[in-house]
Amino acid sequence: MNAEELRNRQAPLKDQYRRQPESAILTLKAAGKIGEGISCKVETGRAVVEAGLHPATGGDGLLACSGDMLLEALVACAGVTLRAVSTAIGIDLKDGTITAEGDLDFRGTLGVSKEAPVGFQTIRLAFNLDTDASAEQLLTLARLTERYCVVYQTLTQGVSVKTTFTFL
Repeated sequence: MNAEELRNRQAPLKDQYRRQPESAILTLKAAGKIGEGISCKVETGRAVVEAGLHPATGGDGLLACSGDMLLEALVACAGVTLRAVSTAIGIDLKDGTITAEGDLDFRGTLGVSKEAPVGFQTIRLAFNLDTDASAEQLLTLARLTERYCVVYQTLTQGVSVKTTFTFL
């Protein structure tokens, strides 16, 4: 897809969202079902992924880890956003990789230490790009990728999470 094709696809959506701001508010959903043993089957757009315990918490490593899936969602969103932004502003990306690493103290999630936090303490997101873009273009690409990446913004800005339990 080139910049013109992207603009042509997005223009009617942008016009609609300007005229009817409420139409831009969508609810994305994810669903899972308790699996065998200690697992949860999560429906994705293309397949069912079965998540289980990370080996550092007693898992055997055969199932997906939700912490890894969080990092994978960040990489996917950042990569798609990077590609959309580069296309929109006319930067030719010959090749590129995106990686995310996160540091966890598993004492927290296992209840070994009340002082050890549960969750990622630090996440590092890295882009390695092959392009002839100027330094100024690359700064713009980086700034806009961070600005428009939904998962990045959710992680860095935080979000309210409301939990409900229904018991049958």
